[in-house]
Amino acid sequence: MTHEFRYCPNCATPLQMLAQMEDGGEKARLRCTACAYTHWNNPTPVLAAVIEYDGQILLARNAAWSHRMYALITGFMEAGETPQGGIEREIQEETSLETVSLDLIGVYDFQRMNQIIIAYHAVCTGEVKLSPELVDYKLYAPEKVKCWPAGTGYALADWLKSRGHVPEFVEWQKRD
Repeated sequence: MTHEFRYCPNCATPLQMLAQMEDGGEKARLRCTACAYTHWNNPTPVLAAVIEYDGQILLARNAAWSHRMYALITGFMEAGETPQGGIEREIQEETSLETVSLDLIGVYDFQRMNQIIIAYHAVCTGEVKLSPELVDYKLYAPEKVKCWPAGTGYALADWLKSRGHVPEFVEWQKRD
């Protein structure tokens, strides 16, 4: 979820889109005319995991989603943690699983949400117990799982390719 800044967090003055010279030239950003605060609007790092559990891929459905899509386990990094520690924490919090192996798949641009996704392959053990954030999960054989053409779906596709599979993408219908 992206938030639109309208007021300065320091002095509550309405922010204005103003151009200023920066290292790379002139750049328009939301700026405060009273205290010189600049809202940088940098992408947020999001962690994601292709969870391999009993030889299958675990996808989960978020309780907040109105559609019935299943996706990777994801979460935001917290201050003071590494990306690896953060995704291990997210996996444990959301599924109760223990991560026994963790390898970086890649880093993915997700501009629609102003996020950078750092995706891992996690081999996990234990008994799945979902957090209240998730309402269901499914296990898929790697050769049967379908990817989605956005965000973490590309990480899943890259992982499948690295294992010798040809990723198949679901078709998305446009919503009005």
